[in-house]
Amino acid sequence: MAKLRRNHHQQSGSGFHIFRLIIIVVFLGMTLFGAFFYFKNANPNPHGNADATLNRSSQTNEENFLPDINGEMIRHKYFTLSYMEPFEQAEWVCYRLTKAQLQQPNVPRTDWFEKDPLVTTGSASHADYKGSGFTRGHLVPAGDMAFDKEAMYESFYMSNMSPQLKNFNNGVWRELEEQVRDWVYQNKELIIISGPVFSSKPKYLRKNKIGIPDSFYKVLLDVTNPEIKGIAFLIPHQVSDQPLESFMVTIDSVEMTTGIDFFAKYNPDHIESIEAVVDKSRWPVSAARYRLRITEWNKQ
Repeated sequence: MAKLRRNHHQQSGSGFHIFRLIIIVVFLGMTLFGAFFYFKNANPNPHGNADATLNRSSQTNEENFLPDINGEMIRHKYFTLSYMEPFEQAEWVCYRLTKAQLQQPNVPRTDWFEKDPLVTTGSASHADYKGSGFTRGHLVPAGDMAFDKEAMYESFYMSNMSPQLKNFNNGVWRELEEQVRDWVYQNKELIIISGPVFSSKPKYLRKNKIGIPDSFYKVLLDVTNPEIKGIAFLIPHQVSDQPLESFMVTIDSVEMTTGIDFFAKYNPDHIESIEAVVDKSRWPVSAARYRLRITEWNKQ
């Protein structure tokens, strides 16, 4: 019996060693399999999709420049907005525009207005503006998003639209948009924030609850060295023959008008001096474009 028990122990030990060997082989196989897929997907295209990497980087940077929010935060690939349901439009849009983007070949203009699928309460629709006498005015201009098909498509979401008088949209607002692109070329990149301003008793479009702005603002921040600077515009919602310079104001004044702190996350000690001054010499305006506005665009 002692011999039998000894033989049984030897057989059990051999089986245990074989089982342990199988476990080790399986473990090594799973480890190699996992490592293969990790390295395969860690950089699926080391030579491609640089635009996506650049965009992720710029979105991370833009987090430092997002204003205070009173609505629903909506993050699209190329811009972020705060959607105000009571007015069915954004209280602000914020994005970064670079010279490199403007130097890309322009994609075709979409001209296809869509509801914003990310607005949980439902955005305004194209039909909401029909017959109202107001245009669907871009807050993020389509011309700023012409460097990419997806960027262009996003710019036509209805969350990016605000009711604008035709002569305002085609006139002073258009001039400001085109002038901003000139400044982007000159300064390499700008942080841009735009939005509507409503009176204490706002009017609404006839068929629904889309608020009609009393004025519009645009805030610009140049954070590239050596000349870090900022400027703001507050423009009444009406046709105008006044030059753009007459609408230049401090960022502080727009913050007081809107109740929005635009750059609370960006180096508060430094930004305070930028927000408090208007230095028009740093923001030269095209005289030729102004003449074009008052002679042609205001009449379109």
